[in-house]
Amino acid sequence: MKLQVIQDGYGNNTGVFVPITDWEVITQKHQDLKELVTIEPAPKKKLSELAGTLSKETAEAMLNEIAESRQEWDERLKKQF
Repeated sequence: MKLQVIQDGYGNNTGVFVPITDWEVITQKHQDLKELVTIEPAPKKKLSELAGTLSKETAEAMLNEIAESRQEWDERLKKQF
């Protein structure tokens, strides 16, 4: 069994990930565990709720990459025509 420990941004252990195949074996042996766990899908978020989730540095790096790609694209088009 290969468990993965989940950590927060500060390195604190916050959870454990159990592969589904291992979980199925465990719950076959221990039926009572199924009653402890309710698996609910994560609630859908509105796009507006995601605003500000990128760091400023990451956003700037992405914008720079887009600008460079656009410039390369324009240069290739000029050479073709």
